[in-house]
Amino acid sequence: MEKDTLILSFESSCDETSVAVIKNGKEILSNIIATQIKSHQRFGGVVPEVASRHHVEEVTKCINLALDEAKVGYEDLNAVAVTYGPGLVGSLLIGIMAAKTVAFAHDLPLIKVNHLAGHIYSANFVTELQYPFMALLVSGGHTELVLVTAPGEFHTLGDTRDDAVGEAYDKIGRVLGINYPAGKKVDQMAAIGKDTFDFPRAMVQEDNLDFSFSGLKSAFINTVHHADQIHEELNKDDLAASFQGAVLDILSNKTFRALKEHPVKQLIVGGGVSANQGLRKRLADEIAKRHLDMELVFPPLRLCGDNAAMIGAMAQIQYDKNDFADLDLNADPSLDFDME
Repeated sequence: MEKDTLILSFESSCDETSVAVIKNGKEILSNIIATQIKSHQRFGGVVPEVASRHHVEEVTKCINLALDEAKVGYEDLNAVAVTYGPGLVGSLLIGIMAAKTVAFAHDLPLIKVNHLAGHIYSANFVTELQYPFMALLVSGGHTELVLVTAPGEFHTLGDTRDDAVGEAYDKIGRVLGINYPAGKKVDQMAAIGKDTFDFPRAMVQEDNLDFSFSGLKSAFINTVHHADQIHEELNKDDLAASFQGAVLDILSNKTFRALKEHPVKQLIVGGGVSANQGLRKRLADEIAKRHLDMELVFPPLRLCGDNAAMIGAMAQIQYDKNDFADLDLNADPSLDFDME
């Protein structure tokens, strides 16, 4: 019987400090998340310097809590893993320095993990992954379609040309008077309202798998500003439903075009926007309507946002390949997968 692998993993790419202990890449022994949302709300978004300072304050506490909750000590660990990009460079460096310190002090191998890969492999806690599979990454910083052909083998088929989908939600949320982060509230409002404004669906006719949300965001903001100027009151629920309707049409169009070009047995959705109830329903409905023999996999809500558990899941694959980093590891804030 093979010995269990325990990995202590760190995630600090944006505004969550998280440390987890993961067993064999599939079992969460602990997953501590210190969120900073309240600190950034008054600014309407994440302030990098504020985020970095919070990571410094929280990371040691998170390490201790993660080890205590998992009921393990440093001597029980097999490796240390950390997000090294993409993300805010100051935030990334706090997690990297903490992970390198633990690895050096306890003579443990260090594993550098792509944050985007972590979001994809959060599905590892839900189901057995079948290669190849398609991943739709939807978050505040990224909107991508990725074909995963083998463990740790990523091929980007489509990317956003401008705003990420989560970023667009936050920007239109501000216009609606919704506190950052706006995604959950806009989703709730969209369920009440009707798609009456007919906002543009950018790039759905183009022969590629890329996304664009900047035009949609601008059309939304211009509609609201014009109504303000002529003292016309618009139904905010209908505005939210119209915006989300356009987003779901764009995401669905590109995703199922990718699936037609690359037939697979699983569609994995990851990133903060994977918590969106409208998106979950739309993709499930489309799969049923098209009679596709395909498993649709969403992470549990607690793993949709940034967390260290997903980093530990991806790290296990790299551990099995002896894919270790040196102690001179640096942050790569613009890290991405290779484009096909």
